[in-house]
Amino acid sequence: MEKKTLDSPESIKFLVDSFYEKVQVDPLLSPVFTDVAQVNWSKHLPKMYAFWENIILGNNAYQGHPFRPHLIVNQQHTLTIDHFERWLQLFTQTLQENFTGETAEQVRMRATQIALVWNNKLDYINNDTYMEGGN
Repeated sequence: MEKKTLDSPESIKFLVDSFYEKVQVDPLLSPVFTDVAQVNWSKHLPKMYAFWENIILGNNAYQGHPFRPHLIVNQQHTLTIDHFERWLQLFTQTLQENFTGETAEQVRMRATQIALVWNNKLDYINNDTYMEGGN
């Protein structure tokens, strides 16, 4: 299959769909999406199209607070570095299999930043001794 460039809503939809196909069968991530978050894919995927269009095309398609759902899931099932590393591994794999060009590399770097920052935020929340009554 010829690799595409990430330069249109259609290519971003393909990226998101291909990525979440992997997530839905992944033994570590699938239970978090299916059992904990109980994701409604028909609602979730359009949000993800808009989120990545906003990042890649700068079209302001996404309106919302992307970290908030992760915070809520984390309250029910602790999200760890293992979850974020697997998410990033699957995302990077999807990019490498299907896309080429500078934009694909920029998206990989942005996804890496997102995974690191969100993991650090949740790690801080999950391990904050002040919140647990310590000093």
